[in-house]
Amino acid sequence: MNAARSMAAALALGASLVTPAALAAAGEDFNFMPKGGRALLLETIGSTPAQLRPVVQSKRTEAQWREFADAQGKRLTERERATLAAYLAVNLPVDGPLDSAQQLPRDGRDLAWEECQSCHSLFSSHLTQERSAQHWRNMFMSPFHRQMKMTPREREEFARYSELNMPMKVDEVPPDLRF
Repeated sequence: MNAARSMAAALALGASLVTPAALAAAGEDFNFMPKGGRALLLETIGSTPAQLRPVVQSKRTEAQWREFADAQGKRLTERERATLAAYLAVNLPVDGPLDSAQQLPRDGRDLAWEECQSCHSLFSSHLTQERSAQHWRNMFMSPFHRQMKMTPREREEFARYSELNMPMKVDEVPPDLRF
């Protein structure tokens, strides 16, 4: 029994060491996962500071950000439109000057890749879960999630992105990530 537990612990530890950076270095393609709000913003209006500054200094409601997205003339699916509007409503206005698109807040997709896999499989813990935003927020109340170094704004961004974009179908996830 103890040997089985030790083996299970070793496998869990090994799986947790597969980080987004390691997968990216191995050539893993993350495009299977729905785009987050930051990626959608950059695709919609551009990535130069001159294009971004007027937008990122604005504060609007989610409904107003949906109207903004529609006015840009870029074809977005309803889910992408909702994801972009939620990202903008949660994260804007940004604090301080914006000199680069790299300074934009992380979106839900970024947060999932960078935060979830340090402890458990992204597949079983995130990609296949259907939860409301409140259920995703509640997840952060567990003792081990409270320890995460995420701001309240990042937690809200993660919850909104996950509610809108999860679950994914098993066959949409690359076989190598189905653990």
